[in-house]
Parts: sequence; C-alpha cells; structure tokens
Amino acid sequence: MSFESHNPPSLSVSDLNREAKRLLESHFDWVWVEGEIGNFTAASSGHWYFSLKDADAQVRCAMFRRANSRVKIRPNQGDSVRIRAKVSLYEGRGEFQLICEHLEPAGAGALQLAFERLKKQLADEGLFAPDTKRPIPNDAGTVGVITSATGAALQDILTVLERRSPHTRVYVFPVPVQGEGAAEQIAAAIHQADHMASSGKLPLDVLIVGRGGGSLEDLWAFNEEVVARAIYAATVPTVSAVGHEIDFSIADLVADARAATPSAAAELISTDQNELLLHLDSLRDALGRSLRRQFKRLNEQLVSLRKRVRHPGHALNQQRNTLMGLSTNLQRATERHIANRKAQARQLGIRLATQHPRQRLARHQVQAQQLSQQLQQRIRQRLRDMRSTVTHQEKLLASLGPEQTLSRGYAIVTGENGTVIRRSTQAETGDALRVKLGSGALTTTVTGHPED
Repeated sequence: MSFESHNPPSLSVSDLNREAKRLLESHFDWVWVEGEIGNFTAASSGHWYFSLKDADAQVRCAMFRRANSRVKIRPNQGDSVRIRAKVSLYEGRGEFQLICEHLEPAGAGALQLAFERLKKQLADEGLFAPDTKRPIPNDAGTVGVITSATGAALQDILTVLERRSPHTRVYVFPVPVQGEGAAEQIAAAIHQADHMASSGKLPLDVLIVGRGGGSLEDLWAFNEEVVARAIYAATVPTVSAVGHEIDFSIADLVADARAATPSAAAELISTDQNELLLHLDSLRDALGRSLRRQFKRLNEQLVSLRKRVRHPGHALNQQRNTLMGLSTNLQRATERHIANRKAQARQLGIRLATQHPRQRLARHQVQAQQLSQQLQQRIRQRLRDMRSTVTHQEKLLASLGPEQTLSRGYAIVTGENGTVIRRSTQAETGDALRVKLGSGALTTTVTGHPED
C-alpha cells in the first residue's frame, strides 16, 4: 500500500486579510453605531483613533482628518457618541474596525431625529402656516411671562421693560423649564394664562414663553408636542424666546413671533419711551408747521374769495343784524324815555307835596296833565317813527333777498337731497334736479355736461 500526500492550496496572511476586508465592506452598507469612546488618540497626521464600547464589547474606530474636520466639538474619553461608519478591516494587523465619517453626541442625535419628526408632523398639520400668525403689539400694556421664576430670562425681560416701558405690567406664570414634567407644566401655564385672558380676569396683550440658553437637552421641553399645541391653541398673541440666537425650537415655529433671546422678546413687545418722546416732539413740531401752513393757505384763499364773491347771505345777515340792533335800540330808548318821565312825575309829585296851596296844586295838576298828554303823544309819535323805519328796513331787506333775485330770472338748483348745486361737477348724468324760479319750481334730469 502506498500513500500520496495531498497538500491543498494555502493563502498568505495578506491574502486572507484582504479577502476578509472585501467581504466585510461588500456585505455591510453604512451603519450607525452608538457607544462610549475609549482609548482616544489624536495623531500628528490629524487622524483620530479610538475604540467604541458598551458594557459587553468594543470595536476599533478610525476617523480620518478629512472627516473629523467637520466635527464641531472634539470628543473626549468617556463621551457617549453616535457615529456613521463603514465596516472594514485593517489588513496590516488583521483587526476589525469602523471607518467613521460622521460623529455626534449620542443624545443629540436621537433628540435631533425626534425634533425633525415632530417638526414635519406639525408642519403637515399647518401649525407653522404664516396665515395663522397674529400681529404682535409693539407697545403692550400687560404682558404674561411663562418661564422659571429664578432664571436669568425673567430678569432680562424685566430689566428691558423697566428701561424701555416702565408702564408695562408683567404677570409671571412660574414653571420649571427643563427636566421631567417641565413640558406639561409649561403647557398648563399657557392654558391658564390664555383662559384668564379670554375670560377677562387678566387682560393680557401678549404672552412670552421661553428660557435662557442651554444644550439641546436643556431646551427640549420647548420641543415637546404638548407645548407646541398649547401655544397654537392660545388666543393671546404669543412670542417664543427660547435660548440664544443660534438656538431654534418647535415653540419658535408655532408661536406668532420668535425672539432670538428673552431680552429681544421684551424689546419686540415694547416701545422705547425715549424714542417715543422724541417721536412725539417731532410729530408736534411737524403738526405745528403743517397747521401754520394750512392756516396761511386757507386765509389766503379766504381773502381771495372775499374779493371775488359777495354771497347774498352776507348782505342778508348784515340787514338782519341791523334790524335786530334797531329793534333793541328802540326798546331801550322807549324804556329810558318812560323811566325818565316817571322820574320827572315823581319829582313833580314831591314838589307838589311841599307846595300845598291849592291854586298852585291845581295849576300843577293841569300842567302835569298836559305833560302827561304830551308824553303820550311823543311816545306814540316815536313808536310811529320806529315802525316806519322798521317797515323801510324790511322792504330794503326783501329787495336784497333771494326771492327778489329769483324774480329777475335767476334760479336755485338743488339735488334730490336738497343740496344746492353750485357747480356742474356736483351732478351726474341721469340725476334728478329741482329748479326753483321766481314763481313756482321745475323738476329736471341731467342729460350731459356741455363742457365735456
């Protein structure tokens, strides 16, 4: 019996590692892996080398300079991160590894995904639509603030309002702004403030909802759906003031207006009293100048019109005033005359009483009677003269009145509502007009404007 040796073909270590690498890279697409950073090394070449581990296993990772240059925050030993990587194998040592293309804090990645998912949902429902936004008052008299009672955001708002608008009243609805249950308490405070405003218990002009800056986790209460829906349901105009200028939240998108900071929110809903006073001074000066120009122009127009037109009503008013003056003078003269005569009669009576002889008494009685008759005659004559003057003035007034003018062939044209038509532009084609003549009146219809 003979034995033949059979030696199967063998692979070199390099070939084996190369084939293993090919199989790994062809089998796995991009993967997302989450874990804790260990053995972090930043090489002089700019590449990062580290391990990613959890409680039971770890894997080697490499992130080359081109990829890690896009990472804003350099990770540290022990950080929890989430990476996007290619599965590969380092041929030189036969080590399984991940080639990292993207790195982010683990919590932030999950929260960002939740943020984008809720953002899309609410956008599809129309909660961000521009036509649902209400105008924000720029000089609110009463402001509701929903934030932490001990946070810097409240102090910033109060400081700005005290400087710009001391008359603004601020009502604080204190709530926790981060941590478990914070979103529900913020939503409840929004509902409470809005209910008090709509019921008239608290006349709020605007509602500020927000807090100071922080990490994405710190600000997360303002990315919760319950807060977004509470803001959208509010009938009071709302301003979202969450974090710093670079921070953006779901509350910012739902609110009627977004302020970059709590201080900016206070400035948005208030008017600087100093600017307002300066503006009022400017308006007062401009109004004074405008009034002076207007008075001057109107006075010049009035002078010009007085020179060109003498309205019959002017003469009528003059005659009426003259008549009233004459009547008043007549009455006063008659009263004075009667009073004087009565005084003279009283004096004569006194003299008669002091001179008792009957002859003188009789003579004076006759004289008194004659004087009394003369007085009556003069009064009657005076009254006749005054009546004659009044009759003459009435005839003169009648000759200057509109009826006399109408009798000479003129006419007065009025519209359907009784308005006197002085210009052709006051009547349109088809309008019915009334024409008053010296005797009677006519009704006519406008058929056109000859000057057209």
